[in-house]
Amino acid sequence: MTLSCFDLGERMLPVAEARTRLAGLVEAPLSAERVALGELHGRVLAEDAVSPIDVPQNTNAAMDGIALAWPATHVEIPGEWRVVGEVLAGQRRDEALGAGECVRITTGAPLPPGADTVIMLEQLEERAETVVVNHPERVRPGQNVRQAGEDIPEGQTALPAGTRLGAAELGLLASLGLARASVHRRPRVAIFSTGDEVTAPGEPLPPAGIHDANRYTLAGLLTEQGAELMDLGILPDDREAMIDALSDAAGRADMVITSGGVSVGHADFTRAALEAVGRLAFWRIAIRPGRPLACGLLGEHKVPFLGLPGNPVAVMVTFLQFVVPLLSKLQGRPVREPGRLTAITDEALKSRLDRTDYLRGCYYADTDGRLHVCSTGAQGSGILSSMVAANCLIELTDDREGAAPGETVSIQPLHRLP
Repeated sequence: MTLSCFDLGERMLPVAEARTRLAGLVEAPLSAERVALGELHGRVLAEDAVSPIDVPQNTNAAMDGIALAWPATHVEIPGEWRVVGEVLAGQRRDEALGAGECVRITTGAPLPPGADTVIMLEQLEERAETVVVNHPERVRPGQNVRQAGEDIPEGQTALPAGTRLGAAELGLLASLGLARASVHRRPRVAIFSTGDEVTAPGEPLPPAGIHDANRYTLAGLLTEQGAELMDLGILPDDREAMIDALSDAAGRADMVITSGGVSVGHADFTRAALEAVGRLAFWRIAIRPGRPLACGLLGEHKVPFLGLPGNPVAVMVTFLQFVVPLLSKLQGRPVREPGRLTAITDEALKSRLDRTDYLRGCYYADTDGRLHVCSTGAQGSGILSSMVAANCLIELTDDREGAAPGETVSIQPLHRLP
């Protein structure tokens, strides 16, 4: 049996404690700015969006048909109505309807004064100046009508501060007539990879080299989280170069992320450079993959720094567990635990007490709608193809020694492009 770094006796932070400590690296959200509606996708509201109007603005028809005022003396409406006009969408009629009168109306058109019921076109039979209602006993007062303000009344908070604006939210803001909104500035995040062995894609690969996957993985993850990327390239294993890079990044970025160079290897300079430029908070977490993870603050502005592991899967796992909450806090979003579901494992899963394991997995629903999960196979932290194959992370917390087939486990769904 090989010796594990978890057997060396040094205490490492549990995942939950590490999340709590990391949250303290960000004191307040970034400043706000007003941005045009067409450029708001992915941004986070810095203040409540309050509706200046009723939505919809008018009580209107939900169907094509006729609009009428329900007779006060009838339990059931008459079967024939006199047509006295027409109201199309975008028009209005200010004249009230008399007894027994109706108007033809199209979907979305405002109801005339006093009208409160719409009968759909398919239930009507047209005559010269009247319409006959087929099966009038099926008509109910108030049917097929959308009330003014039934979606959002004037003065109501439509979207609270801290909401990230997606397609639905943009449509909602547009429906309120809001052409701009106050949002937090995008976090500027500087990233660079470290290591003499790391080679940029497109460059000849040395005999002992590896292509730099981490920078591009991080770029994609940061884009998904609404950050503004500052790509500083690849740094060699050189302490002074690392110090210069961290000092420069601390002066221009809201957060700095590196990958590689944070283990106990003799050529790992990231931690030493961090201590020269700023302050180290902690650097070991009871997690697999991703145990060596340096966290701290850089420079006089106390810019949050995260030195992620070098293995590509560990980079993704630690980003999702620890970087995402920090980016949320910078953007004024509530800091929440990762979203989780419960699934039945189809196979034995290995873990160890006092360590949280994140296995790449695939979950699915059986014919009864119950969720099942299985691993993607080999779980080495350098097997990036396993992340491509996965649609979730299987979370085995530090209080359990694996899971047997048929047991329930917690999973974190991965939101991937289709």
